[in-house]
Amino acid sequence: MNRMIFLGLGMMLCARAGIAQDANHTAASVPDTGTLVVRAQWLIDGTADKPRSNMEVVIRGNRIIAVRPANSQALPAAAQVVDLGAATLLPGLIDTHTHIFLQGEDPAAGGYDVQLLKFPASYRVVRAVVSARRALEQGFTSIRDMETEGAGYGDVGIKQAINEGLIPGPRMWVSTLSISSTGGYPLEGYAPEITVPKGSQLIDGPVEARKAAREQLDKGADWIKVYMTHRSWLDAQGALVSQPTLTVDELKAIVDETHGWARKVACHAYNGPGLQRALDGGCDSIEHGLELNDVQIAQMIRQGTWYVPTLQVYYTDWDSADTDSGKRDRKRVALHGVSFSKALHAGVKIAFGTDVGGFKWSEPIAEEFSREVQFGMTPMQAIQSATSRAAELLGKRGEIGVVAPGAYADLIAVAGDPLADVKALAAVRFVMKDGRVFKSLKDESAQ
Repeated sequence: MNRMIFLGLGMMLCARAGIAQDANHTAASVPDTGTLVVRAQWLIDGTADKPRSNMEVVIRGNRIIAVRPANSQALPAAAQVVDLGAATLLPGLIDTHTHIFLQGEDPAAGGYDVQLLKFPASYRVVRAVVSARRALEQGFTSIRDMETEGAGYGDVGIKQAINEGLIPGPRMWVSTLSISSTGGYPLEGYAPEITVPKGSQLIDGPVEARKAAREQLDKGADWIKVYMTHRSWLDAQGALVSQPTLTVDELKAIVDETHGWARKVACHAYNGPGLQRALDGGCDSIEHGLELNDVQIAQMIRQGTWYVPTLQVYYTDWDSADTDSGKRDRKRVALHGVSFSKALHAGVKIAFGTDVGGFKWSEPIAEEFSREVQFGMTPMQAIQSATSRAAELLGKRGEIGVVAPGAYADLIAVAGDPLADVKALAAVRFVMKDGRVFKSLKDESAQ
């Protein structure tokens, strides 16, 4: 065997062993066919309006087989009990808008462009692997990753590695390259005679649009991501304007093809004609939706379109208030909160999404919960947006995002009461995914 290949295999196996040892001191001792019981003082199950006290969750393999009052039934002799004491137990959280290949790129270090121009593909993959682990560390046991930003089909490989147990990470739904139109995505601003890489697959016309969708679906995309708006600015009257990209006919070709594969289409759309085209073209979810008017909200309800608002990311990295871009940044958040509140009270289906990667993965993903509550959700609604409601968006109702018999054994626990203060969700103390403990109270006490 080639020495370098042998060395690489050895390093991988050592890394896997280290991960298994570090992840939890009890997981390795629990056989896949054994019974594991998790108890906590409080349980928020992802669907009920109120928490339940002193409950236990019975797990066999990677599935929940019972949810019942603690000590209400005798346990098998070999059952292992994990007692979380006064903690609050919840379903594993779901973030439906992430970017594991982005790291909140620092403008002073080259910003967005440098990763496409200078970073080796292998380096970007390593960063993405770290991001996937950080998602799981923060209690997000499932994510929908919304394109690789010029890293090709790297998300497909990372999803496969997670599913095979080679690296730790959440369940992933991936959207590979994303689709936009000529003039609709970076890299931009270079000499016109120079061809530079783009962060999206660019198309023009319905034929190219359908072909791009087919290519991405064939290579492993679970969702197709389409940019229906690009850059934005303020007009002379101070209104937010967003450049539209694809036409309705181009989007319809993508949606028709994707739905034919029994998969779905997510549309990045800020406002204006691009957002309207997204709705008229039949997209399944509106991402961001900074400015929704009443007619568009009614259309979303009528069509069953989901809304993934990603509020918190727009409060980061504002330009100076006396610049055009700084004024635009402030206008975005002024419109966004109003749109969120209107959509919420009208009954639009809302799923939790953060756009993490647009900000650093080292920052708390759970900040989004506070923004949702700020603009009108109850804490329980916010939790459900990241559990049962997000699962519904992903087509996994009853399988993830709930603590119920038959669901996957994805659980988290926090020390405080997230219904009194959703900021408690930023300090996850226990994480189980697929019946295996990734983070435990023992791990915390050892730090």
